[in-house]
Amino acid sequence: MHNRVLLMHVKCCMMMDGKRLFDEMPVRNVVSWNIIIGGLVDCGDYEVAFDLFFILWRECGDAGTRMFNTVIKACAGLGRGNVGRQLHSNALKMGINEDVFVSCGLINMYGKCGAQLAFDEMPEKALVGWNTLISGYLHNGYIEKALNLHFERVKQAHAGLVRNGFGSDLESNTALVDFYGKWGKIKDARHVFDRTPCKNLASWNAMIAGYSHHSRGIEAVLVFEQMVREGMAPDHVTFLTVLSACAHSGLSDRGWEIFESMSRECKVKPRAMHYACMVELLSREGLLDEAVALIREAPFRPTENMWAALLNACRVHKNLELGKFAAERLYGMEPEKLSNYVVLMNIYNSSGRLEEAAVVVQTCSWIDVKKQAHCFHSGDKSHAQTDEIYQKLDKMMLEIAKHGYLPTNKSLLPDVEKQEEWISFYHSEKLAIAFGLISTSASTSLQIVQSHRICSDCHNVIKFIAMISRREIVVRDASRFHHFKDGNCSCGGYW
Repeated sequence: MHNRVLLMHVKCCMMMDGKRLFDEMPVRNVVSWNIIIGGLVDCGDYEVAFDLFFILWRECGDAGTRMFNTVIKACAGLGRGNVGRQLHSNALKMGINEDVFVSCGLINMYGKCGAQLAFDEMPEKALVGWNTLISGYLHNGYIEKALNLHFERVKQAHAGLVRNGFGSDLESNTALVDFYGKWGKIKDARHVFDRTPCKNLASWNAMIAGYSHHSRGIEAVLVFEQMVREGMAPDHVTFLTVLSACAHSGLSDRGWEIFESMSRECKVKPRAMHYACMVELLSREGLLDEAVALIREAPFRPTENMWAALLNACRVHKNLELGKFAAERLYGMEPEKLSNYVVLMNIYNSSGRLEEAAVVVQTCSWIDVKKQAHCFHSGDKSHAQTDEIYQKLDKMMLEIAKHGYLPTNKSLLPDVEKQEEWISFYHSEKLAIAFGLISTSASTSLQIVQSHRICSDCHNVIKFIAMISRREIVVRDASRFHHFKDGNCSCGGYW
């Protein structure tokens, strides 16, 4: 009865009364200890939970799997990896480390402390184990580690499908094509696609989208043409992906042919998103007046995507007045969307009008080196190797200047008295790349992920850095993948 009343207090979050009741209980058993310690941990009172656990350990010298899992959870909450490792050692000695609840508790603890030891030692990696470790990494900001673990999980699932005779399963293969394409493994996506014996519409769309996502317009169009030849009727998603690929690869003529064939031959009525692709295609060619005319002639009210495509084109072609016009339309439609302000800020910066930049945006980029994620903000000086990073970047900037690079603000070295110029000179992606250069061997390609669209100046800088360092640099920005190699980028200078 005492235990039931104690449990009632815990369930009602009356922990002070519950703790007093526990202290006054004439007799306590393992259930009593589990209830009170578990309640304290669930309420975040980890220190008191630890104190009670140590009292229990001194009195009994033993604890069950449930208690171990609870206290390991407290270690995770406090970030005490050293205590967690001691508990792990005791679990090994007691032979309970293979218990699924203890294993997952250890994975959660190690994940939140930035390690993967417990997961690697699991004899059978259950679904809850994968989810716990991924969650632990995300909880502590190890985003790249979480993504890599997710990728490994999918690869194991793929291998399991093949081993068990489901290598030709249509739905599974379509999902794999989509996943590999979005992950940046376009060769793997094509391999799975080619090995799928009977393809459906979703399979074709996933493959075309994969090529489009990587600015490989020619391959996307070839797959589209093959699809039509084999008698598969394209839908609005097919046209969206292939038109997007044409827009991002400068295939203007072919893009217009496909756009016009939508309603004429395939009886698919163009939607707003298709018009947005055509605005982007016209804009890439510098035909901004024609792009504005297309927006106004559309058989429906212009959408956010159409104005956003025009705004981005104004950034590329440095058309400040038209950019302000497009931005004003966007602000009225989506006033809280940060990326619109970022694009307009870049237009001001590229026009040399830094004081008129409407917003200063805190952006970030991160790079994974030796299985550890390193995050950088623009003008960031919080990294342990800050001095080396800035020295490397300054050295690279001086070196690429000899090869013809001119910064947007017309000044090679920043004026430290002007905060805007100083921060723009040390954008987050430049710092991440500089760190990658000093932290990896000369033959290692660099992969950068960032939360924002890459600016024109950084795009130009990275092309030079890739050429001089003879490295391949892949940047995944808010828009797409950019593959920099030998002084060129896969996007062709338009993104």
